Amino acid sequence: MFSILILRLGIVQIVQGEEYDEQVNREVSVMEPIEAPRGHMYDRYGNLMVGNELILTVTYTNRNRPQEDILETAEKLNEFISLDTENAASSYERDRREFWALKNPEAFEDKLSVEEQNAQGLDDGEAHTVRIESVSDEELASLSDEDLEVFMIWRELNSGYNNIPHKVQRGLEYEEAALITEQIESLPGVDIIRDAARKYTYGDSLRPVFGEVGSIPRESVERFLAEGYERNEEVGTSYLEEEYEAVLRGRKGALENFTDTDGNVIRSVEDTPGGRGYDLKLTFDMELQQRLEDIIDEALDERSGNFLADEDAYVVMMEPDTGEVLAMAGGSNDLGTFTQGYVVGSSMKAASVLAGYDTGVLPPGSTINDRPIRLPGTERTISSVNNLGRVDDLTALERSSNIYMVEVAMRIVDYTPGVSGSNWGNYTRGFDILRSYYAQFGLGVETGIDLPNEFAGIDGGNDAPPGSMLFLAFGQFDTYTPLQLAQYVSTVANSGVRIAPRVVSEILEPDPGGEELGTISHQFEPKILNTIDVDEEYFERIQEGFYRVVHGSQGTARNFFSLVDEEVAGKTGTAQIFVDEEPGNNQTFVGYAPFEEPEVAFSVVVPGTSNQAGSGGIAAGIASRAMEEYFDLKEERSGPQEPEDGPEVEDFEEDESEDDSEEAETEENQGDDVEGQ
Repeated sequence: MFSILILRLGIVQIVQGEEYDEQVNREVSVMEPIEAPRGHMYDRYGNLMVGNELILTVTYTNRNRPQEDILETAEKLNEFISLDTENAASSYERDRREFWALKNPEAFEDKLSVEEQNAQGLDDGEAHTVRIESVSDEELASLSDEDLEVFMIWRELNSGYNNIPHKVQRGLEYEEAALITEQIESLPGVDIIRDAARKYTYGDSLRPVFGEVGSIPRESVERFLAEGYERNEEVGTSYLEEEYEAVLRGRKGALENFTDTDGNVIRSVEDTPGGRGYDLKLTFDMELQQRLEDIIDEALDERSGNFLADEDAYVVMMEPDTGEVLAMAGGSNDLGTFTQGYVVGSSMKAASVLAGYDTGVLPPGSTINDRPIRLPGTERTISSVNNLGRVDDLTALERSSNIYMVEVAMRIVDYTPGVSGSNWGNYTRGFDILRSYYAQFGLGVETGIDLPNEFAGIDGGNDAPPGSMLFLAFGQFDTYTPLQLAQYVSTVANSGVRIAPRVVSEILEPDPGGEELGTISHQFEPKILNTIDVDEEYFERIQEGFYRVVHGSQGTARNFFSLVDEEVAGKTGTAQIFVDEEPGNNQTFVGYAPFEEPEVAFSVVVPGTSNQAGSGGIAAGIASRAMEEYFDLKEERSGPQEPEDGPEVEDFEEDESEDDSEEAETEENQGDDVEGQ
């Protein structure tokens, strides 16, 4: 027995040693990343808003297999799954030609014989291109519906990168996954994995603000690769998911496989576990958000006859001293609160009054004669809603005098009606001075919110006729977003301190059990952007004017806030606009409460209302109900309500980002059809 053992060792080492050594050297180590779930998002009271749901996903790992083998796998896989074929017959033309060639190899080769190829001096790649380009439309049209189903799967199998699992279809039913698993030996490269999909506890509420998760955008591939991502990873592609990608991203694990040179797995080692990404604690109050959404829906339904086009409204509520955004609700889309701008009318007049104070052209207590002013050389007249006669700064805010603001603008450029005629002097300087004050309040500039794609509004420029400078002074020229208005009125409440809005208050370590809030990893502090350095009296008078708007005997909002338990200060606004060439209004309201110690500031924008009698008061009505709900919630809370049909899970529509750019259709953003007069 000992002699036999020695003989056998000799054969293994001497006779077969070289063969075994070659086999070992042929092993290839392949690291396959194992995805980890993204971090959760909670509201300020710890209610889970965005989480993850376990789903089953079919993946395909291409280990340099021939296209014929991939086609065979696609045909077998088509028995268990189906991909959307709606655009299959009209898109991906090059891919369909390649697919037809695989399905019809003999007919494809006949399009250019080897003799013809050699005679023309073409290499194999050039010959293949000639054959592909000769595939006719009729031949492509011959692909059956079943062929197109297989084509979409085949195309998806080819979309990934070699040796890296590519997600072919997510959200499989358990029965589908079980059937595939039973046949897994006949489906080389195919696997079923546990995957995570984003789950939205409260349905559509704030869903656009949370953002989307998807494949790495083509234009960002190199950046993500440099940051250690794999090409097939999913990343946040918009808003919070994008802004906090580095935080929310799960810490991926890995599985090391050893394959031969043909890509066949020889052996595997144990996987390295990953971990869920860090969580975000948001500043939103989801219960307040839901109540604001109900208020908007009810108001738009009740006043639907008072709009020139689609009914819409926006509300932003925030803490003025911290910048924490409590809610941002839109009738059509929550994103409109910071991505769309409107002419806002008189609600921005505090900034013009301050400009008059600080430049010295209309110091506190100064009076002017509110009367119609005709622009020289035109038939156009500027006036307030009524001729108010002598008004000071407080009355100008309380009764919303346009002429007071016009006087500020004219005096800044030394223009005197009836004397200066058409000589406006250096009126472009007036544009610059006014906008410099507005910017200190956050009007016409980015607010600094921790979200991408913020709109700064439209600056009408300095090349407009000089009369436009007068319209600028009372909110009828440049456009501002609802979020800018909320920051502006917060600055008023803060006596000149402008703080950046924020929607994330804390970054939390993930709780191992997944049920509780984790420990705080980072806490954000309020960010002061600027302080308006003026006499303290200036803001005291502006605040008094805002108080009189709501509580004064002639205040433009005196009839709206009687049911609110705390004293509200604010400012109404009505901007003349055109919707499809029909005249109408944008209604706005900004305010804060309580008056003495402000804890909440808010803005309301209702675009495109009719200017017919009985159409007013929508914005102020929404504002008053919003304040009622805010203070009611301070007394008693029941928690946010989940939709009757339960939480929503992210959609698994095919990612069209992989389309050929020449075939992908783009839709140009036409913007709003609401334009300033």
